[in-house]
Amino acid sequence: MAAHIGRRLRKQAATTAVAAAAVAALSASQAPGVTVDDQGGRSTGDATSAPDAAADDSATGNSPYYTDLPPLNSPSPSPSAGAGDRRAAEAGIPATVLDAYKKAEAALREKKPGCNLPWQLLAAIGKVESGQARGGRVTADGTTVTPILGPQLDGNGFALIRDTDNGAYDGNRMYDQAVGPMQFIPSTWEWAGRDGNGDGREDPNNIYDAALAAGHYLCRFGWDLSDQGDLRKAILSYNNSTDYLNTVLSWLEYYRKGTHEIPDGTGSLPADRSDDTARPGASPSTPRTTPPTRPGDTRPGKPSGSRPAPGPAAPGNGGSDSPNTPPTTPPPTTPPTPTDTVHHLEDAGTGTLTAMAGHTFAERISTRAETETGKAVAKVRIRFTIVGDTDATFAGGESVATVTTDTSGVAVAPALRAGERTGAFAVQAAVAGRSVKGVPYRATVTERAADALVRTGPEELTSVAGGEFAEPVEVKATYRGAAAGKVAVTATLVTSADDPAENDEGPYFKDADGRTVRTLTGLRTDADGLLTLPKLYADDTAGTFLLRLTTAGGATLTVELTVEPAATPSPDPEPSTDPSTDPSTEPSTGPSQTPGA
Repeated sequence: MAAHIGRRLRKQAATTAVAAAAVAALSASQAPGVTVDDQGGRSTGDATSAPDAAADDSATGNSPYYTDLPPLNSPSPSPSAGAGDRRAAEAGIPATVLDAYKKAEAALREKKPGCNLPWQLLAAIGKVESGQARGGRVTADGTTVTPILGPQLDGNGFALIRDTDNGAYDGNRMYDQAVGPMQFIPSTWEWAGRDGNGDGREDPNNIYDAALAAGHYLCRFGWDLSDQGDLRKAILSYNNSTDYLNTVLSWLEYYRKGTHEIPDGTGSLPADRSDDTARPGASPSTPRTTPPTRPGDTRPGKPSGSRPAPGPAAPGNGGSDSPNTPPTTPPPTTPPTPTDTVHHLEDAGTGTLTAMAGHTFAERISTRAETETGKAVAKVRIRFTIVGDTDATFAGGESVATVTTDTSGVAVAPALRAGERTGAFAVQAAVAGRSVKGVPYRATVTERAADALVRTGPEELTSVAGGEFAEPVEVKATYRGAAAGKVAVTATLVTSADDPAENDEGPYFKDADGRTVRTLTGLRTDADGLLTLPKLYADDTAGTFLLRLTTAGGATLTVELTVEPAATPSPDPEPSTDPSTDPSTEPSTGPSQTPGA
């Protein structure tokens, strides 16, 4: 008993010290926080007050988490610490889990360099969510030996999130449960899941997949995690709790001071969780059992690009595991949520969705949630999903955005941004967590265009017949006064101003084999709208010729080219008949000779 009391006293001292450090770190930013849904909606306000945001507006559904704070000793073990040293195990990170965090950091450094995601943040969240995958109890490919499940979110001591995946990820067809070492709820994993170990699957119980998904989740909205304000928003979006924020920040600071690798399976599991007193008699901190798998499955998860088949129902007991058998008692009666009252969705006045490649759609999608009688329903989460062969995305680079309806029942999706792929695609609006009539929207991406072309090089372009032009043709494309980058341009040496047919004489380009070419396609302006054409050559025909440049969008520019005749060589001079220059008539300078002399 004395040892137990001593441990608790030490923990209280550590809690006080580290919490004070976390509060000091938070004071560096005075910006108000935000509450964030899956992807698209955010509302300003004091984030530290954990306002009445929907629980499933976070990665974890605001599920319970481990509240243990870092030890007071150094993160690095002493030279004499052995593999079984408790302090070393508590401070260290299992080898495979640490590798997954570092690989996720490297991937985000390439994909979203402006996010500045540190692997130590993933380690801090992984510690708080699952005790580093239960002390690194993972297989060689990073999959947890047994699935990690949070308590069912049935509203009884926890958030209320009714089943959104038909039990596919959590084995529970009644309520959602957070899944895996990073504790994603199924509705969030469905769009945030990633394949981090390259096996073609997106498995929330694989630490490589879960760490990469967590990194992308934390880096959405263009957040820069080197900024204290953005870091704070990102952590709160994972679990909207001030205590959670402070706990993660304390582990982040601890790991930044240094850590060490320990063998898989030797890490210690934290002892205290935020739900330890939520339900008297429950044992939320105990390890959870494995839900039965479907025949042929080797591990849970979903193949990349498809949702796994539903698993068996698992009623749960508030954090401790129970056999996956049908419930013997009916679920608790709860009042209907706003989501339960939605009968259908309607378009809320969305205009034509058309944008040029690389540009943001001027129009934003608006959808209204209604009851069967047409009454607006507020506080309903609407999920917008981009469907089709397109690289268009919502703000933040994701293909799914979830927004909560306002008091008029309307949810406005984040702005769409067109990629480089042209053509039509669809955006499907649906109610998150319910199967009701949704609304499809058609969007179109058109080719990049310019409405003006101007010369930027020398005004006169000349060459002699049979020679080459000393200066290249340089132009700039603009669209509505702004530089038009990556716009396709066609250059043709035309017959005349009135005849756009290709000329068969005069200036010409050369292809890669040195052959004569008088029409060039596939030219494209650079990011600043500038284009320099290849070198021009002249044949033996002198005169004035025309080069016509055209772009998508109707911009046209005609450039005049002058070919001067080649210089005529001078003829050889005629023999002179001037006696004064005839050598034969010059007086002799030798001795005089007289005939007969």
